[in-house]
Amino acid sequence: MKVAIVTGDSRGLGQAIADKFLNEGIHVIGLSRTHNDTLKEKADQKGVTYSHIRCDLSDSNDLTQGIDKVMYLAFQNDIEKVYLVNNAGVIDPIETVGQLDASLVNKHFQINVTTPILFINRLLKEADEQGVNVGIINITSGAAEKTIHGWSIYGSGKAAINQFTETAAMEQEKAGSEHFIIAYSPGVVDTDMQGEIRAAAESAFADVDKFKKLKEEGQLRSPSAVADVLMKLLSEEESIDNGRVYKLYDLIDQ
Repeated sequence: MKVAIVTGDSRGLGQAIADKFLNEGIHVIGLSRTHNDTLKEKADQKGVTYSHIRCDLSDSNDLTQGIDKVMYLAFQNDIEKVYLVNNAGVIDPIETVGQLDASLVNKHFQINVTTPILFINRLLKEADEQGVNVGIINITSGAAEKTIHGWSIYGSGKAAINQFTETAAMEQEKAGSEHFIIAYSPGVVDTDMQGEIRAAAESAFADVDKFKKLKEEGQLRSPSAVADVLMKLLSEEESIDNGRVYKLYDLIDQ
C-alpha cells in the first residue's frame, strides 16, 4: 500500500498532484484549510481513500496537531511507501525591503519554510522507526536563484528550502538510507497565486506587467500539465538524483 501526503491540496497545483496520485491508485492524505470534494469523489472512483486534515499552517499549534494527525493516518496500515509533497505556500508579502509587514513576513516563513521542514523531520523519524521507505518532494521556485524586485521574502524562503533539501538528502545518503528528497520547480503555473502576483502594485513589484502579459498571451501552464511532469519523474524513481532541484523546463527538454 502506498500513501501520498500533499499539503495545500485544496486547489491549484496541490489539487492536481493529489488527483494524479489517486489516478495511480495511491491513497492520499491532504492537509489544507479547506476540503476538496472532487478529490474525495475521485478516490471513490479509483477504489482508494482520500483523507483530509483541516489545518491552518500559519498557526504553530495547529501545524503541530496537523502533523500528528497526518502521521497517525499515514502509518496505521501495512505501508510500502509514503510520499510527501510539500506544496502549500504563499507569495505575500510582495513588497520592497523597508516596507515589509512584520506579521506577513512571520506568516510567510511559517508556511513556506517551517512547515515543510517540520513535516520532513517528523516523517523521516516515523519512517525509520517503522521501516518504511519515503519519497519527499518540496515544491520550490526559480525565484530561489534570481533577484526579483519585491520578492525578497519569497525568494529567500525558496532558497532556504533548496538548501534544506540538498542537506537532508546528503545526510540520508551518509546514513545509508534509501529515502529520496528532491525539490521541484514548476515554472509559471496558472494558479490563484499568479492572480495575487498580477494584483501587486508596480511600486512593490516592478515586473508585474510581465506577469500580466504571460496570462494575456496564454503562456501559463495548467496545474494538471505541471503535475503530469512530476508524476513522470516519480515513475522513474530508480533514476532520481537525490537532493537535486529539478526544474520543469529541464524535464520537458529531456
